[in-house]
Amino acid sequence: MTSGKGGTETSGSGDIQRTLELLWDTGPRPSRGPRPTLTLDRIVEAAVRIADAEGLEAVSMRRVAAELGTGAMSLYRYVPGKAELLDLMLDRVQRPSADPADFGDGGWRAALEALGRGTLDLYRRHPWLLQVNQSRPILGPGAIEGMEKVLSRIRPMGLADRELVSAIILVDSYVVGAARTQVHQEEAEHRTGLTDAEFWEAQVPVLEKVMASGRYPIMASLDENTWNPDFDHFEFGLQRLLDGLEVLVAQRREAAG
Repeated sequence: MTSGKGGTETSGSGDIQRTLELLWDTGPRPSRGPRPTLTLDRIVEAAVRIADAEGLEAVSMRRVAAELGTGAMSLYRYVPGKAELLDLMLDRVQRPSADPADFGDGGWRAALEALGRGTLDLYRRHPWLLQVNQSRPILGPGAIEGMEKVLSRIRPMGLADRELVSAIILVDSYVVGAARTQVHQEEAEHRTGLTDAEFWEAQVPVLEKVMASGRYPIMASLDENTWNPDFDHFEFGLQRLLDGLEVLVAQRREAAG
């Protein structure tokens, strides 16, 4: 897996054609030889388990082979290397739910709400996704099926096709930022042993003096519930994004007569 800046990995950095063959099962099949003891699905699932439990940096061909109780060289019969394996992992975890109810009541707003919440849950279940630069993804069945399902629900918005795709990108970009904040908070708590409440409580004595100094009148005047951890910042932001899209949809419908 090719590393980028900041310790990230980059999707699409392997053999693109071979990766597509593996994703879409279009490659040549061996006509003779012993029956394989592994499957590509088992290899990808093992790699995802390791990444979920130990982080993306723990994934290697040798480590996956050990997880499966085999030698590293046997994996190369199924997948060329780590870069291609990463793309298979990405497509595997992004498979959309088979339950139609998971995309809401059929309206475009409900579909984008479901997309936002589902994507946040995806990053929380697989935090290693935040370490992957997916600016150039390899489009496999998981990614294509997911886009197909969302687009089928939001087409009634009446926007141009490129705008529909942009609406999906808008929601996804927002969720990535929110997910990164949540995952980093959990990592900080795990590494320091301090809960979020304990961390902020430790700063109270100094901050109370700072606020009483009169140097920061706006900050000092904020309601005491401003920092209440029960407030759902993610949901607030998601709804405001969708409110903005509501305005655009209404404008387009009015213009269309």
